Amino acid sequence: MKLLTAAQTREADAYTINEEGISSIDLMERAAKAFTCWFENKFQPSEQVHVFCGPGNNGGDGLAAARLLHERKYSVHVYLVGDTSNPSEDFKTNLERLPQGLEPTRVEQENSLPALNGKACVVDALFGTGLNRPVTGLYAALIRLLNESGATVSSIDMPSGLYPDSQTPEEGAIIKANYTISFELPKLAFLLPQHEEYVGEWHVVPIGLSQQFVADAKTNLYVTTQSDIQHLLKPRKKFSHKGLYGHALLLCGGYGKIGAAVLSARACLRGGIGLLTVQVPQAGYTILQTAVPEAMTLTDKNRKHLSELPKEIDKYDVIGIGPGLGTERVTKTAIGQLLATASHPMVIDADAINIIASSDKLKMQLPRNKVIFTPHPKEFERLVGKVKNDYDRLQHLREFCLEYQCYVTLKGSHTAIGTPEGKVYFNTTGNSGMATGGTGDVLTGVITALAGQQYSLEEACLLGVYLHGLAADLALHAVGEVAMTASDVIDFLPKALLHLSQPRP
Repeated sequence: MKLLTAAQTREADAYTINEEGISSIDLMERAAKAFTCWFENKFQPSEQVHVFCGPGNNGGDGLAAARLLHERKYSVHVYLVGDTSNPSEDFKTNLERLPQGLEPTRVEQENSLPALNGKACVVDALFGTGLNRPVTGLYAALIRLLNESGATVSSIDMPSGLYPDSQTPEEGAIIKANYTISFELPKLAFLLPQHEEYVGEWHVVPIGLSQQFVADAKTNLYVTTQSDIQHLLKPRKKFSHKGLYGHALLLCGGYGKIGAAVLSARACLRGGIGLLTVQVPQAGYTILQTAVPEAMTLTDKNRKHLSELPKEIDKYDVIGIGPGLGTERVTKTAIGQLLATASHPMVIDADAINIIASSDKLKMQLPRNKVIFTPHPKEFERLVGKVKNDYDRLQHLREFCLEYQCYVTLKGSHTAIGTPEGKVYFNTTGNSGMATGGTGDVLTGVITALAGQQYSLEEACLLGVYLHGLAADLALHAVGEVAMTASDVIDFLPKALLHLSQPRP
């Protein structure tokens, strides 16, 4: 699914209107019906509904939604906020369409702001995506009132005051919505951690925008959905054998962190790798042989740390490195040797990232189009330097992937996957139960398994991240968010694969 800018979405509106031979007020009515349908499924007619409308098209959406909710027997109060002497044409049309009994209240000064209680349902239709300056004055006072009221706020298309695809100035007021209902496609702002308190739970409702326009629109930002991912799965043939599904090498684990190697190895096996070899310090030999009997285990000459590479390293199809590794000098030397000599695809995580981040020389040794990094935000900053905000982080992600011709899965609620072409894909699976030690080690194992099975590195990233989050979503129903562990995610990987392999209804 593509992510379009606010400007592109306005172009999509115009294109759809021209393509279908309809008027803009007809498209607005579609949008209002889509929002109303969502609202009906969420709130009962017994709820008091307060609709706050600005003078633009977002306010027009709000007026149309208020009329439709009134027809459905909701108790609706409409407020026209600010100077509405020069509204948009569609606003004027929907204002004229309000029936008797739904006369709006004008809010033109701060002393006329309405009193609200915490049981109220508020519909925010002040600005939508058309805002290009910070919200101040009367509108800011209203937004503060709504945020402090305890009312449940549903924003139409965009929380008022929040920019959809660029950094919002700090001085502006922003609605803190409980729900945001976006038309046709999500907005970039929804996917960034810094906006969680403003966007709340977001939903996308279709309004019939031109699919031709969307297909032709140029963008480097995408959201991965099940339909995007499902076709990537490769079916296995009847006469398969283990030699057809890759031989992976995991270089991981250090004294006190052999568990990271166990988690990565178990996840790699669940990800479908044909053969798996794990090299660990001598201290981890018995643990690996006991905990992961399906894997072959090599021991380093060092008891506590990785200090060498296997002698027959060319026989492996993919190498995963980093979980629990430590940053000892001997380990750094071994990683340097790996980067200088290996021609394999590599999945680089955790301490291996930290080691490479500390050395410009190691960065320059990265083989082009062969590397997947899997950092969390702090590890990513060690690679690229401090970032100012989430938009700045995305820019650094694109620039790093372009410069080093690598892939980066920047872990988070909507893990962002950067590619050597400068594309970014946002994942849509996963939950806060994954905020626990070891889940990153699991992701390393899954992506390594996929890269070893002849998936392209981009496919391995997209499919691996999606499956990782889907397994956690399935585990959520069994163990909940608080009690979830990395092992739970591994245990539900088979069900995630089964779920993804089922035809969609």
